[in-house]
Amino acid sequence: MTDCDGVILGYYTLSAYAVKAAELPAAITKKLPRYPLLPATMLGRLAIGRDHQGKKLGGLLLMDALYRSWRNTSEVASVGVIAEAYDESAQAFYEHHEFVPFADNPRKLFLAMKTIEKALA
Repeated sequence: MTDCDGVILGYYTLSAYAVKAAELPAAITKKLPRYPLLPATMLGRLAIGRDHQGKKLGGLLLMDALYRSWRNTSEVASVGVIAEAYDESAQAFYEHHEFVPFADNPRKLFLAMKTIEKALA
């Protein structure tokens, strides 16, 4: 994301990923295919420049990332988006946006593609 002068305000990356079904909360896996590995999208390095923090840009970038992830499922399978929170503040940010923490690693979070699709409808 850049401003009108081309200054970078924030960025993120998206990557194909595989998650072990056993790592996900049981409430989520009962609605997913019964495979040991499930295709997912990894949201990496979502960040806002220091000078631009506190302006709600993180939420805008997240929505863009989720939209692109959902749109890409027409070509590359993905059951959801996974994010790894850098710290407790980032974890709270993702949980505020309905991501669910992994049981064994609360800084690793999951948002089902069905949830994303409903939010975009």
